[in-house]
Amino acid sequence: MKLLKSGKYHLLNFLGWQVYTFSTLTFSKISYAKFADGLTTAQLNALYYTLWEGFLCGLLGFVLSYIILLFIETRFNLSQLRGKDWWNLFFVFSLAQVIYHFALWPLLDIPVMYYFGSSNTQHLTLLMKITNVPGFLAEFLVWLFIVLAIKIYEYINEVKFNRLKLESSLKESQLNSLKGQINPHFMFNSLNNIRGLILENPLKSREMITRLSEMLRYSLTKNDINTIALEEEIEMVENFIEISRIQLEDRLKYTPKIDKGLLKMEIPPMVIQMLVENAVKHGISKLKEGGEIILDIHNNDKALKIVVSNTGVLNIEEDSTQLGIKNIEKRLHLIFGENANFKLQEIENQVVAEITIPF
Repeated sequence: MKLLKSGKYHLLNFLGWQVYTFSTLTFSKISYAKFADGLTTAQLNALYYTLWEGFLCGLLGFVLSYIILLFIETRFNLSQLRGKDWWNLFFVFSLAQVIYHFALWPLLDIPVMYYFGSSNTQHLTLLMKITNVPGFLAEFLVWLFIVLAIKIYEYINEVKFNRLKLESSLKESQLNSLKGQINPHFMFNSLNNIRGLILENPLKSREMITRLSEMLRYSLTKNDINTIALEEEIEMVENFIEISRIQLEDRLKYTPKIDKGLLKMEIPPMVIQMLVENAVKHGISKLKEGGEIILDIHNNDKALKIVVSNTGVLNIEEDSTQLGIKNIEKRLHLIFGENANFKLQEIENQVVAEITIPF
């Protein structure tokens, strides 16, 4: 926030100077005064002068603080501070003090002449004027401390905001990069299946192309978003299963166990599809007798639990990059934080992949 353009700041700054001046100068003088039953003309004039003195001292401080603030907001960059900047601030601050003390006494002569008919110069020596310097200097130091505290606070918040924007931008670029790895991976496997069926069974290949086009449409339309409804992903998975069954026929069994109350939950697109695809490619397709894929989605202690299990053993090939698994882990952490997790393990001749997403 630019304090120079803030009406609220100027109002509070003016009131602050007046309150500080009256509390440290005016009220202390009035407290020492001894009043009889009634005020004499001289006492009344002295009271009026004291009030005007406090007001004018505060007003002059308010005006000169504008000069220092102008320097701070135009020449005092907290992100690139050098020793020279602090010396310049010291010079501007000192200049304001000099102007204040040279302008103060002629300004106070106005109420003095009005109420007492004589000038300050007739009553105040240079030493008496100098003794007022520390008190007025303290006012400016208090003001400077408050303003610098505000500017430092704003600078810290700005740094935090920029860091969050940078982290958000980095996450977005990472997610887009991961999506770019997912889509070619999926298309490559699907096109390989089509190529193997074109000569062997043209009718089935046409059906596979139709389903593939539906899946590609899904993939393209969901590529720019980070999460989708669970029910949309399940529809994608069912299309993939049907495409795979054209090739594997009765060797592939698919059993969904899905809590219908969770269908509106948001998950990253193509995550379940990748798990099912890996189960088919690395599990069922390598078994001569085939096997079963079970998709179990349920509420597990205030978290969405997605379990994809398939018949087979967990056998990670040496030349495997495990790109799909790494993508899933990264996307879950980028979107949902460290509370979301992914596990892949073998349990009783079944490969079990588990995703946990906190509600």
